[in-house]
Amino acid sequence: MRVFVTYLRIIMLSLLSMSLFCRHVVAEDKLPDWKNDTLTGDWGGLRSNLYKSGVDIGLTHKSDWLDNVSGGLKCGSKWEGHSEIRADFDLEKLFGWDSTEAFVLYQSDLGSKFNTHYIGSVAGVDNIEVATNTAQFYDVWLQKNFFADKLSVLFGLYPIDSEFYVTETSGIFIQPPYGMSNELALTGKNGPPIFPLGALALRVKVLSPNKNFYVQAALTDGVPGDPNHPRGTHIKLGNGNGTLSIVEFGYKPQAAEEPAAAVNETSVDIESFNKTALGFWRYSSRFDDIDGLGGHSKSQGAYVLTEHSLFHESGSKSQGLAGFVRFGVASDSVNQLDWSGSLGLRYHGLIPGHNDDITGIAVTVNHAGNGFRSTGNFDSRETDVEFTYHAQIKPWLAIQPTIQTIINPGLDPSINNAWIIGTRFEIEF
Repeated sequence: MRVFVTYLRIIMLSLLSMSLFCRHVVAEDKLPDWKNDTLTGDWGGLRSNLYKSGVDIGLTHKSDWLDNVSGGLKCGSKWEGHSEIRADFDLEKLFGWDSTEAFVLYQSDLGSKFNTHYIGSVAGVDNIEVATNTAQFYDVWLQKNFFADKLSVLFGLYPIDSEFYVTETSGIFIQPPYGMSNELALTGKNGPPIFPLGALALRVKVLSPNKNFYVQAALTDGVPGDPNHPRGTHIKLGNGNGTLSIVEFGYKPQAAEEPAAAVNETSVDIESFNKTALGFWRYSSRFDDIDGLGGHSKSQGAYVLTEHSLFHESGSKSQGLAGFVRFGVASDSVNQLDWSGSLGLRYHGLIPGHNDDITGIAVTVNHAGNGFRSTGNFDSRETDVEFTYHAQIKPWLAIQPTIQTIINPGLDPSINNAWIIGTRFEIEF
C-alpha cells in the first residue's frame, strides 16, 4: 500500500494546483473573514482566490502544558503539541462534479507522554497525547451526495470518531473520553480508526425525507496504520487484519431558522443541540482472551448517547447551558473495559461580557471487565473528572485552563488519586 500513500500526497498537491487555474463559474459565496479570524490573514488574497475556486485551507496549532501536582505515578510537568493543515475541496466548484467533496488533513504530534510517565490513567488526560511522535495523514477521502444530500457515500482514509459516537457538547473537554469513549477506544490490535490514526474505509449515510432521522454505517480496515512502523502514513491490508464495522441510528432534528429581530441580534448565531443516537460495532477477527487462558473471542459492543440544549439566555440564542450523556458496553472477554459512561455540562457565555467563552464540567466512569480483573489485583473502576474554561481571547487565539482529578488511575489500587492542572493554547493561522 506504499503506492497508495504516495498517491495521497499527489492528490492533495494536484487539487491545490488545479484550483489556482480553475475558472468554473459558480454563485459566489460570502467569504470567511480571515483577517480577523486567523493570525496570518488572507495571505495577500491567495486564500480568497482559492476559496472562490473551491478550496478552503485551515492551519491550527495546539500546545498543552500539564502539571501533575499530586498522586499518579510521579509529580511533574510536561508539554505536548499538535499541528494540522486541512484542505476542503468543493469539487462542484473546481470541476463541475455535482455534490462532491474531498477532504485532506495532515497532522504532526510532538511532546512528552504525560499520561504514560506521570499519571498512568486508563482514559488518559490529554486528547493530543500520542504513543509515538510523528507526522501523518489522518483524513484523505472523497464524498459524493445524492438525492438532495439525503444519501452520502464516502471512501478513503477516514477516522470513525469524526462522525460516529460524537456529541458536539463534549468536544470542549481536553480529556480523551469525550471524543471517542474508552470502551471502544481501547479495543483492537492497534486501536480503532480514531485519533491519531485513520483507516481505509467506506461510509454510507442516509437521511429521512425531513432530514431529522439518519442511519450511517462504516466498514474500515480492522488494524489502522502499521503497528510495526508507527511513524508516517501506512495502509496495510491483509495479514488477518479483518475489518471493523459500525452502524449508528440517530435523531437530530434540523434547527429552525429565526429572524435576527427575534433574538435582538444583527446577525443570527443560533447554538442549539438536540441529538440522540444508538450504535453497534463489531470486529470481524477474533482476539486472544484477556485472561490468558488460551481462548479466542469476538470483540463487539454497543452505545447510546444524547445531548440537548437545556436553556438559552434571554435575548440570545448563542448563550446558554447544554449537556450530554453517553454510555457504551464492550466484550469483557477480550477488552480491558466492559463499559464506560460519561456526562457533562457546558455553558456558553457564563461570565457577563465574555460571551464567546465556554465553561465545562464532566465526569467519566470506566469499568473493568471480569476477564481483565482476573489477571491481577485491579480496582473495578477508574473515575475521571474535568473542569475547564475555554477563553476566546481573539477569534484566532484561545486559552483553556483545565483542572482534572483521576480516581484509581490505571485501575491500580497502589497508585494514589491524581490531581492535574494545565493550560491549552490554540492558534488558528
